[in-house]
Amino acid sequence: MIAFRSRLEPAVASYDPKIQSRLIRDLEPVVAKELDRHLAIQKNWYPHEYVPWSEGRTFAGPLNGDAWEAKDSRLTDVAQNSLVLNLLTEDNLPSYHTEITLSMGQDGAWGNWIHRWTAEEARHGIVLRDYLMATRGVDPIELEDLRMAHMSVGYQTPYEDDMLHTVAYVTFQELATRISHRNTGRISDDPICESMLSRVALDENLHMLFYRNLIGAAIEMEPDAVVEAIADVVVNFAMPGYGIPGFGRKSVQIALAGIYDLNLHLEEVVQPVLRAWGVMDLTGLSAAGEANRDKLAAFLAQTKIDAERFMDKREVHFERQAARGLQITRLS
Repeated sequence: MIAFRSRLEPAVASYDPKIQSRLIRDLEPVVAKELDRHLAIQKNWYPHEYVPWSEGRTFAGPLNGDAWEAKDSRLTDVAQNSLVLNLLTEDNLPSYHTEITLSMGQDGAWGNWIHRWTAEEARHGIVLRDYLMATRGVDPIELEDLRMAHMSVGYQTPYEDDMLHTVAYVTFQELATRISHRNTGRISDDPICESMLSRVALDENLHMLFYRNLIGAAIEMEPDAVVEAIADVVVNFAMPGYGIPGFGRKSVQIALAGIYDLNLHLEEVVQPVLRAWGVMDLTGLSAAGEANRDKLAAFLAQTKIDAERFMDKREVHFERQAARGLQITRLS
């Protein structure tokens, strides 16, 4: 999961309970089909196989090991921050499981999917933490203090008991997480880290496809309601890790490095998903549906302007750093 937050407006989680109930019922065969498809193409993997255990040393504490020092880490500062934010976001999985269960229910295929998704997501936090501890990649005490602070607050979706908004949201979120993990691995300058995060990113992509296909089916059943949900989610999008202590500073550093920024969010997450759903080409929408699509189009146009403005400012920033002889860490 990622270190990015877009402009956040008050969430709008309005929906017709009758539509909600009907979709949960009518989409269950789709959920069952998509779960079978997912299980047929996913490959089981084992977190311990991606961790260089032989590099590990006992830490200071009851076992009288060596205290962590900054020089122990082979990771750049931005790679450390990105890994920490990604890991802490993964750590809140119990809250995500609760929220998704409340919105979708545990009956039948829905419950089977939720439990499978949770089990697969749990691997991500396991492998990230084991890698960071074995390689002494980050300060273990600071990491644990941050985990306690973040999980003590938990996560609550702005779309309470709302399956349609929730599925639309996690479609974008899973794809965004995939890109953040992939680019964090690239900038780590560590082949082991990159291999590990590529494996995690593959899971996130498969999860995105599951949710994307559900919305694809729902849009044929209730196009106006789905377009409303999509517009609400895109306009109010915020990743679940935005409450992590120090998120703002770290996310700016991550955006400057090109790991995840507004342009990536627009061009590699939002636009491809909208094209897959055919949102801008839908016909037969009501006046309310057209108004929601217009709202979405206006937001995308403004986001493109904002993204281009940020990229221009980023180039100026790096030009100044280069002129001062400072080291630059960024993806090309």
